[in-house]
Parts: sequence; structure tokens; C-alpha cells
Amino acid sequence: MAKTRYLGEFEQAILLAVLRLGDGAYGLAIRTEIEACAARKVTHGAAYSTLDRLEDKGLLKSWLGESTPGRGGRRKRHFEVTGTGLEALRSSREALMNLWSGVEEVLEDSR
Repeated sequence: MAKTRYLGEFEQAILLAVLRLGDGAYGLAIRTEIEACAARKVTHGAAYSTLDRLEDKGLLKSWLGESTPGRGGRRKRHFEVTGTGLEALRSSREALMNLWSGVEEVLEDSR
């Protein structure tokens, strides 16, 4: 039986932002996507330490793009969710959906 990978909220946000951005998934774009979609401030350090950790776990892979004059010749580090990352997202989503099931009425009644 395969080991289930549990993802934290921020890890999920990073992976989902990478999926949403597709070929445009690089550090600043990922931070901007999370800030826009989740209304959550994301620091450079938090984003890159999480990106590195997810890559170490095999949930993401990265590569360096071409250098661009607009970046002073620096290359962007692009990210892609791996198959293992997709499975971890599916497992996390299923677990959360199971937990949410049955509490909608309680949340609505408490308004």
C-alpha cells in the first residue's frame, strides 16, 4: 500500500498555484497567484523554502529558463507538479472533503 502524503495548507496553495499557472509557474508568479486567489501575503522566503521542500519530496520539479535582458541576464526557475504531487493533492482534497461533509448545515446555521 502506498504511503499517503499529507499536505499542509500552504503546501497545497503552492501546488495549486503551480497547476493554475502552467508554463508560467515561477517564484514571483506563484506568490502573486496565491496572494490574488487566497488574499494571503506570501513572503519570498516562505515561498522558496516551501518550493524547495516540495521538490525534495518529489512533488514538484524545477528547471531554469532562458536568461532575459529584463532580469539582468538572470534565469527564471520554473516549476511543474509531478505525478506524485498530483496524487498528494488528490489525497488531501479527498481528506478535506470527507471532513467538510456534514458540517455545511452547522456553518450555515451559525451565521
